[in-house]
Amino acid sequence: MKPVFKIFLGAVTGFFLITNSGIAAESRILPETWNEVQLSYAPLVKKTAPAVVNIYARKVVRERSQQLLFNDPFFRRFFGEDFGKGLSRKRLQKSLGSGVIVRSDGLVITNKHVVEGADEINVVLSDRREFSASLVISDDRTDLAVLRVDAGGQSLPFLELSDSDTLEVGDLVLAIGNPFGVGQTVTSGIVSALARTSVARTDLNFFIQTDAAINPGNSGGALVEMNGKLAGINTAIFSKSGGSLGIGFAIPSNMVRAVINGTTEDGKLVRGWLGAEGQAVSQDIAASLTMSRPTGILISNVYKGAAAEAAGLRVGDVVLAVNGFEVNDPKALQFRIATISVNDTVELSVWRRHKPLALKLKVTPPPDTPAKDVTDLKGQQPLAGSRVANLSPAFAIEIGSSPFARGVMIVDLLRASPANRLGFKIGDVVTNVNGTRVETVGQLKALLSNPLERWRITVDRNGKSLSLVIDG
Repeated sequence: MKPVFKIFLGAVTGFFLITNSGIAAESRILPETWNEVQLSYAPLVKKTAPAVVNIYARKVVRERSQQLLFNDPFFRRFFGEDFGKGLSRKRLQKSLGSGVIVRSDGLVITNKHVVEGADEINVVLSDRREFSASLVISDDRTDLAVLRVDAGGQSLPFLELSDSDTLEVGDLVLAIGNPFGVGQTVTSGIVSALARTSVARTDLNFFIQTDAAINPGNSGGALVEMNGKLAGINTAIFSKSGGSLGIGFAIPSNMVRAVINGTTEDGKLVRGWLGAEGQAVSQDIAASLTMSRPTGILISNVYKGAAAEAAGLRVGDVVLAVNGFEVNDPKALQFRIATISVNDTVELSVWRRHKPLALKLKVTPPPDTPAKDVTDLKGQQPLAGSRVANLSPAFAIEIGSSPFARGVMIVDLLRASPANRLGFKIGDVVTNVNGTRVETVGQLKALLSNPLERWRITVDRNGKSLSLVIDG
C-alpha cells in the first residue's frame, strides 16, 4: 500500500534528481545542509499522483429482513430466533479503494479485495475524470486485480513499473491513495524491511514493509520510488485500531509485472511452478549438511515430470538462491519462481553433498493432467449428493489445495444430501473405498455403482486420514 521513492530528501530536485532506477548504493547521499533539508517532494508528486486513481466498486447483495413485530423477545421466545426472517430485500453495497494506471491505454492495477464481487466498477482520476472499468483478472494468490478502463481513446497518465529487487531498506518512498475516502493523499516514509512472508493469508506473500502512513482506502494505491516509478501496490497494514501504526505492506512491482504478463487474452493467469517443496533450513539441519549458516530450502518432495525434476533437483538438495537471490523460506522460493515468465530459464544455486552446484531450470506452468472430470455422484451410496473432481497440480493450486495432493476431491455438497449428513466435507480427498485405492473419478463411480450392505470409505482431510463405516 505504499509508493516508494528511491531518491533522498536532499536529492529530489535540481542537480541531485536521479532518474536512473539502477543507482548504486555508494552513490546515495544524505542531506548535508539546511537548504537541502528544505527541498520538497512536490515535483515528484506532480509527476506521479495523476496516475493514482480512486476506485468505487458497487454490488447488489440480498439480505434477510426482520419485521419489528417479529423482533419482539416475546415472539422469539415461543417461535424461535428465525421466526419472521423469511423476507428478503436487495441492498447496494459499496467499497472504496485506490488503484494505479500502469499503461496509457487504461490498464489499472488494484487489490482483489477492493473489487471482489463487484457488479459495477468506476475509476476516478485526480483531475475528476471518471470512467467505467471492467475486470480483466483477479488473483487470489497475490490479492491483485487487473482492470481495464474504457477511456474512449484518450491517453491516460501512468506509472512505469520499477525493478523492486533494487530496493534497499532505508530507501525513501511515497504512498499515494485515498485513505478513509477523504481524497487523494500523499505520505512519505522509508522502506522498513523487505521480503516479509508471514503477513497475509495469500500464499505468494513477499511484501515490502514501509512506515509511510497507510490507512483503510489506501488499498490498491501506489508505493513510489524517488525516480517516479512504481515500487509496489499498497495492500495491508498492521493495526490494532484500524489506523496507521507505521507498519504497512506493499506487493512488489515484480509480482505486479508477472501478473500482467502472465494474463492471457481469454482472462486466465498462467504462472510458473517449480514442482518441488520443502522446509526452511534450521541451524541443526545446516550443521548436519556442513553448511556455514542456516539458509535455503531443504527439498523434501519433487513432483514427477515437473520443471524441478527436469532440471535435476533431488530430494535432499538445498535450494540456496534463484537467479542470485537468496531464499530462506518456502514462500520466498514460491515468489521467486512465480515472478519468472513461463518458458524462461533461471539458475538455481543448490547445496548437494557438502558442496555447491548450479542447475538450469526452464520455468513451466503446473500440469493440468489428469483432466478434472467434474461429476455429481448420485444413487444409493454414501457419497450421493457430492460433486467430485480429479486433482491435478493446476487444479489444486486453483482451489487453494496442495499441488502435491492426488486423487479425487469433493468440491461441492448438496445441503440435504446423504454425503453431507454423514459428515463428508468440501475439500475431502477420497482415497479408499472398501479396501480399494481410489485414483480417478471414473474408478470412484465404478466402486460406488453397486449397492452394498456395508461401506468403508477413507478420506484425507487436512493431512489426516479418516475412515467412515456405513451400514447400507
